[in-house]
Amino acid sequence: MRLSPPRSPRLTRVQEKQHIFITGLPGVGKTTLIRNIADSLPGRKAGFFTREDRSEGRRIGFTIVTLDGAEANLARKSSAGAHRVGAYQVFVDNLEKLAIPAIESDADVVVIDEIGKMECMSERFKQAVLKVLEGDARVIATVAKKGVGFIKDVKNRPDVSLFEVTVKNRDAMTAMLLRMLMDSKKAVRNGGSGNAG
Repeated sequence: MRLSPPRSPRLTRVQEKQHIFITGLPGVGKTTLIRNIADSLPGRKAGFFTREDRSEGRRIGFTIVTLDGAEANLARKSSAGAHRVGAYQVFVDNLEKLAIPAIESDADVVVIDEIGKMECMSERFKQAVLKVLEGDARVIATVAKKGVGFIKDVKNRPDVSLFEVTVKNRDAMTAMLLRMLMDSKKAVRNGGSGNAG
């Protein structure tokens, strides 16, 4: 007999797991969603967002923006550079100098936007992500929908709850995740296990 578990019990698993990963197609609103979540959560927060940069209506690259306001180019359209993803030159040094210290900061909530092909060109970044996932902070991250190796591995971790944002559900998902995160926080304060996995 084929069993199809309903969605609502699956969503309550966020109370048992420590980290929240958001995936979805490019441009669907992953960054906006986790920014809204991070802004609404209490406690000390650290990490970075990735801003899409446009000129005359065309995307020209991406910029790393830390939660304390520091910025650096992550990628720019260019035919040069040793590190490349598609039409973009990836500035791995900027990622390592800015993003890694940001996610390694002492915080209650760590924001990582995102874990994708560009970021995974840095072995140091991948090791930093694993370190923070093993720590006490709750990680709120976006992750590429497609990808093998490290991307697939972190999505399949037992301490990660993975949610896919779509055009249809993105407006409701922020409120739903915030409600569950706050409920899980209350459960821990009231004597719940708080264990991931």
